[in-house]
Amino acid sequence: MQSIRWPRFFWISACAPLASVIVSTLLVFLFKAQNHGISIIGSLKCGLNRPSWDKLLFDPTYLGLTMKTGLVTGIISLTEGVAVGRTFASLKDYQVDGNKEMMAIGLMNIVGSCTSCYVTTGAFSRSAVNHNAGCKTAMSNVVMALTVMVTLLFLMPLFVYTPNVVLGAIIIAAVIGLIDLPAAYNIWKMDKMDFLVCLCAFAGVIFISVQEGLAIAVGISIFRVLMQITRPRMMIQGNIKGTDIYRNLHQYKEAQRVPGFLILTVEAPINFANTNYLNERTKRWIEDESSSGNKQTELRVVILDLSAVPAIDTSGIAFLIDLKKSTEKHGLELVLVNPTGEVMEKIQRANDAHDHFRPDC
Repeated sequence: MQSIRWPRFFWISACAPLASVIVSTLLVFLFKAQNHGISIIGSLKCGLNRPSWDKLLFDPTYLGLTMKTGLVTGIISLTEGVAVGRTFASLKDYQVDGNKEMMAIGLMNIVGSCTSCYVTTGAFSRSAVNHNAGCKTAMSNVVMALTVMVTLLFLMPLFVYTPNVVLGAIIIAAVIGLIDLPAAYNIWKMDKMDFLVCLCAFAGVIFISVQEGLAIAVGISIFRVLMQITRPRMMIQGNIKGTDIYRNLHQYKEAQRVPGFLILTVEAPINFANTNYLNERTKRWIEDESSSGNKQTELRVVILDLSAVPAIDTSGIAFLIDLKKSTEKHGLELVLVNPTGEVMEKIQRANDAHDHFRPDC
């Protein structure tokens, strides 16, 4: 964080990881700390991987398994790479092109597979270390690649006594600087469900792995979307006195019920996923209004505002027809108001076949 607070001393944060590795390695070597429970990297082989493109086999016995494995690892690596890229893009206020990210990751893995490299992606840990060190361009990756190559060729014996705890500390120190508590507090104030997604993603990444953390966050988000689709927002509207404006009774205290009218509005597409919920909710409101027992405000008309319904399918049309029949059995009149173009076209097509709705309704 010193490179952010004091730009003149950026070199301190840039050199700190390397200095930590050198000092800790010397201390472990001098005091033989590996004999006292300190985990170290140990002996590693020197050199680069040899080219392996001549060993590619397209045997049908293994090709299917290879394609399945490649598909799963590709989706995971792309998800992680794009998510990490967008995280740092939001910190530095720049845009990330998902298509270019996918092309870069794919090309990188194709080239790497020719030398038996491990599946790679835009790792969160290395990106955090680069960010904390003040790196701003892709040239940092070129320098890092050259440094890794020189290290693999000549310097590997020097890392035999490097403690694993220092490597973990470097990553943790870099990640801590990315935690934005004010942003999390703002999310909590605006939307509790979004805060739950944020908290689960954070906990999953910290205590499990990036893949599992992202999977948990995506799963909760999908569950939320499904809940919004299957249980759309439906409300009762009232008239603001002295105007022709109708608003939600729970949001506008000045809105008043219109005697004899039940004005309902739906703020979602009407489709097979939510017709049962809408049908039960509407009939429950009609029963409550009909059983009130007040003759002066006796329910006569049910108005369904469709201005916020962008689309409707055949199940939605069946819901409107069923609602029409149900209101007629109770001696009520159903009126559909402000349907959008697509909704109006489908209602007219249903009318051409059976004439369920009169033109004045």
